[in-house]
Amino acid sequence: MTKEPWPELPWTEWKPTLDTLHMWLQVVGKVRLALAAPQNHWWHTTLYVTSRGLTTSPIPIGTRDFQVDLDFIHHRLDVADTEGGAFAMTLAEMPVATFYREFMAGLRGLGIEVRIWTMPVEFADPIPFELDEQHASYEPVHANLFWRALVQADRVLKTFQTGWAGKQSPVHLFWGGMDLATSRYSGRPAPLHPGGIPTMADWVNQEAFSREEFAAGWWASTDPPGPAFYSYTYPEPDGLTSATIRPAEAFFHSRLDEFALTWDGARLAPDPDAAALEFFQSTYEAGADLAGWDRASLEPSEIPARPPKRPWSVLR
Repeated sequence: MTKEPWPELPWTEWKPTLDTLHMWLQVVGKVRLALAAPQNHWWHTTLYVTSRGLTTSPIPIGTRDFQVDLDFIHHRLDVADTEGGAFAMTLAEMPVATFYREFMAGLRGLGIEVRIWTMPVEFADPIPFELDEQHASYEPVHANLFWRALVQADRVLKTFQTGWAGKQSPVHLFWGGMDLATSRYSGRPAPLHPGGIPTMADWVNQEAFSREEFAAGWWASTDPPGPAFYSYTYPEPDGLTSATIRPAEAFFHSRLDEFALTWDGARLAPDPDAAALEFFQSTYEAGADLAGWDRASLEPSEIPARPPKRPWSVLR
């Protein structure tokens, strides 16, 4: 099992595993959605990268909390609550229907009664979880590499966040599209989103895109040109698609209507971190300038040291 920080990803081979894992993450994520207190832009529904995999973070259930952790080193799912209850599942080849049945039974065993909508979202040809015998693949090496890529993307995105003083989201994984992302906001309202996402009510995206934003992230695509960092500005200002961006390997992905820098475009650069950060910064600047964002009030006066030695977000 590779421990290379920026590994080559088997994206032409990992689709069966990622499709199955995508459905498992939707089951877990929908439990958090059903129980967590709502936050703007659906931030209460997401998952987070950990030193072993992904986590829900604490989820409230009455006066206690529980947490779901997926471990892509030992390939386990662990659930624990604040009263000492726990159960575990081995992550291995199994249909989504089996995963759904065993996971929900485990929650009931802890006294966690929760109902979720079992139709997958943002997924072509969705099958209700309880009926899905089709998606049953799990190659541990592929799952581990997916997580190792998330670790690098999470780290770089958090570095990018340092360059912002306005409202911004955590770095988190949206289980609908299975993309890791963070967003910056101008502070101004956005036009009503048109919706149109498969198996998702339009009002869901109207909440998600209720404010002007710049989003940056990474997605584990199984289609050419493969896994990639991405960014977009919403609403898209005139002239954005023809803006000059960096590094040279970055491009506007017309099918996705987003800027993209492939994983290999960053991985094979002399400094992968610098390539990804240059991509995020240059596409942010292009969108913010064309949209007329008040950058002087939204950006820090300086990038702080690690650890910081003085305030960096105070306007001077």
